[in-house]
Amino acid sequence: METKVNYTAVGAFVLALGALLIAVVLWLSVGLGKRQQTVSYQSVVNESVAGLNLDAPVKYQGVNVGKVRSISLDANNPQQVRLVFSIIAGTPIKTDTLAVLKTQGLTGIAYVELSGGTPAAPLLQATAGQAYPQIPTKPSLSARLENVLSAVLANLDRTAANVNAILNDENRAAFSKILQNTSSLMETLASQKAAMRVAINNAAITTANTAHASANIDPLFQRISKSADALATMANKAGAASDSTKKTADEIGGGMRQLSSDTLPEMQRLMTELSTLSASLTRLIEQTEHNPSSLIRGRQAPPAGPGETQGVKP
Repeated sequence: METKVNYTAVGAFVLALGALLIAVVLWLSVGLGKRQQTVSYQSVVNESVAGLNLDAPVKYQGVNVGKVRSISLDANNPQQVRLVFSIIAGTPIKTDTLAVLKTQGLTGIAYVELSGGTPAAPLLQATAGQAYPQIPTKPSLSARLENVLSAVLANLDRTAANVNAILNDENRAAFSKILQNTSSLMETLASQKAAMRVAINNAAITTANTAHASANIDPLFQRISKSADALATMANKAGAASDSTKKTADEIGGGMRQLSSDTLPEMQRLMTELSTLSASLTRLIEQTEHNPSSLIRGRQAPPAGPGETQGVKP
């Protein structure tokens, strides 16, 4: 008995099953069942974007929030690369959010990492003349390392040039002479080990004596301090005596001024009168010695001269 097969039904079943499989694949790959809305943002990068491809992930603190939709050079400045991102709607892109290029491990595949975004910062909005809100960027780790290495290499080049300028023939000869003199000095010092040892021992003895002498300095300072106090007391007494002496001298000076103004004129008159009296007594004594009778008779007239008559004047 032959089995009857309906090829039409079998063909229809195969076609329906293939259509179902295609629908499932499309739903899984494109997300027909739950498609998410996205918002476009852009960034301008001032470095190479080697390793960054279209549909590369965009992560915010390590969480996938979008993809790179466009990579192009800036027509006005070829040093800059413009990136356009498709980011899931509702992602908190703030005005202080920064974008930076990073690479995944050893594969070298690049992606965009977003960071920052404080709670108090407002959401990023497009300004006039911008097609999309622009997320600021910062240099990647490789760019920073490249800048640092470039600066280090430039400094090394300058240092090498300076060293070459210093180590010319003349300076090398001078350095060689300095090394020779240093070697001679060290040999001389090595030959004077015994003298240096004696000098060190003498220095140690001197230090010990100085320490012993310093122990006696404090009593000496105390005695000096007591002497200084005694001198200060003596100076105070001398100052008081000086004040008394000055006062006495002032009193004596006043008395002398009074004596000069009151007594000296009288004494001058007395001395004048005594001088006159002394002269008179001297004449009287001389007259008495020549003519003692004059004390009784009195003074006689002098004898008349030639041509004169006694008692008659010419």
